[in-house]
Amino acid sequence: MEKFLSIFERTALFQQVPKTDILLLLHDMQARLQRYTKGNFIFFTGDHIRHVGIVLSGAAHIVQEDYWGNRNIVAHLTPSQMFGEAFACQPEMATTVSVVSTDVTEVLFIDVFRIWRCRSRAAVSQERVMMNLLAILARKNMFLTRKIHYLSQRSMRKKLMFYLSEEATRQGAAHFSLPFNRQELADFLAVDRSALSSELSKMKKEGLIDYYKRDFVLKSSLPAE
Repeated sequence: MEKFLSIFERTALFQQVPKTDILLLLHDMQARLQRYTKGNFIFFTGDHIRHVGIVLSGAAHIVQEDYWGNRNIVAHLTPSQMFGEAFACQPEMATTVSVVSTDVTEVLFIDVFRIWRCRSRAAVSQERVMMNLLAILARKNMFLTRKIHYLSQRSMRKKLMFYLSEEATRQGAAHFSLPFNRQELADFLAVDRSALSSELSKMKKEGLIDYYKRDFVLKSSLPAE
């Protein structure tokens, strides 16, 4: 666990927790490490889970699939990011998403009920972790609200411009990189990949954006339609 200490310090669950207490808490909470190869499912839609996961290396996607196999990427996970907390807090409910590794990935699992109930020797830090978990749940709810905002836009161009605008704001620059390739971006925005590529090409020709692979530059404010 010690080699991942710098990642634990960046993880929202352990914000404002002293270094000396993080490893102690993980031991008392009986956290376990699991390794996945690329393309492995970390959990499936319909599973009942009790553990939150923290990505320590590699990457993963949270995905939704319908009956016919159409995939929608809900979120992209990178080291220090957490997943599964909403379902782990109510394990009687089946998960409505899957999590799949997109690279060789290491994940730390913590039984969510041990966060509340274990008698840790770092009691003050344990209380901080509980408060952090509540804050994470609130932020995830805000993220899903934003995604609903993308998907509710009436045209593909508006979906793209709202998403690209928020990414530029989040990364603090008009020149930024996306976490998705084209197919993944299409899945995230719930649109057809060919239509998305065509719209991006039109926007580039019109001077609204420039891009190369995952690197984008915003050149104009949101156009009127």
